Amino acid sequence: MRRRWLKARVDRDRSLGLRLTIASLAVALIMIPFSLLLVVAKMPVNGLDAGVAEDLHAYAVTHPDVTRVLIVWTDLFGPWPWRIAVIAYAGWLLYKGAPRLAIWAVTTVTVGGLLGLALKIIIARARPHLPDPVALAPGDSFPSGHAVNVTLGAGVIVLLVLPRVPRWGRRVVWAVAWFLVLSVGYTRIALGVHWVSDVVAGIILGVAVIAATAAGFETWRREQGRKPAAPQAEGVEPESVKVTHDQS
Repeated sequence: MRRRWLKARVDRDRSLGLRLTIASLAVALIMIPFSLLLVVAKMPVNGLDAGVAEDLHAYAVTHPDVTRVLIVWTDLFGPWPWRIAVIAYAGWLLYKGAPRLAIWAVTTVTVGGLLGLALKIIIARARPHLPDPVALAPGDSFPSGHAVNVTLGAGVIVLLVLPRVPRWGRRVVWAVAWFLVLSVGYTRIALGVHWVSDVVAGIILGVAVIAATAAGFETWRREQGRKPAAPQAEGVEPESVKVTHDQS
């Protein structure tokens, strides 16, 4: 009996892993060709990028106190704090007996981060070169790693906590998440280390990865006979609040 239960659980885990892999590959197959098209077009810095960079840089130079706040904010909600937060949450989920949710969370953040890094290498876009820079950042510019990771981290955590949030509070949770995403994106532009298009691309990539893996997880749930759910409103696994020790 125990052997049969273990075999069924392994089969379900393999099915989930396959769904998440297919979802991740789908995002990669869409984003990488798109990026190659940008390379062919040499991705010029457009007027919006240049104009916003110059205006915000001028403000940052003349308002050092504001600049210091932006630096603290961009570090506080940078890539590693989000990775640590998601990994810690995944560890808690494992402890609570929800390994598949943990797998989804870690897979989403890992795939999104690696895809963002791959696109940086493919595009190899230079960062803004501004007089009297107020901040510096290593590596290439497109897409913004901070924008990718804040979108991934905030989005994953929201989709994990939604089942525990009362219905009236779900819009508040999403509003806070979007505030963090947009504010971190703003810091990257205001500090002169990214163009507007870098940040927009990072947010789009993060949203695309979350949407793809959440859709993969939802497909797996329905295959297991679970009640259909709307992840953006109910979370990726609404029943996780009621059933924490047996997801079978």
